[in-house]
Amino acid sequence: VQLQASGGGLVQAGGSLRLSCAASGRTFSSVTMGWFRQAPGRERELVAAISWSGSGTSYADSVKGRFTISRDNAKNTVYLQMNSLHPEDTAVYYCASHRLLLTFVEFTTKEVGYWGQGTQVTVSS
Repeated sequence: VQLQASGGGLVQAGGSLRLSCAASGRTFSSVTMGWFRQAPGRERELVAAISWSGSGTSYADSVKGRFTISRDNAKNTVYLQMNSLHPEDTAVYYCASHRLLLTFVEFTTKEVGYWGQGTQVTVSS
């Protein structure tokens, strides 16, 4: 499985960005996907996750109400719509797939099967 993230960039506080992650492989529609982020000097953290069917989602408290995760299984792509961005959202964002199929439980870095290459998001104040 290969994950290719895109869509990062520089945006002013209050602005929006949409990240995309294109996946290869035949199991995409059977696996929970997530977006993690890592700021300098901080641990990598889960931002949002979405179940294989899209019926279940979860978000970090810091992004609830501002970020929306979605997926299109026909296109093997997962998205992260980020609105009302804050400077503290600045980080490298990584898409990731869960290591187990048909599983939507706590999604930590230990549960990641595959990582995308990361895309930089910078929010200026």
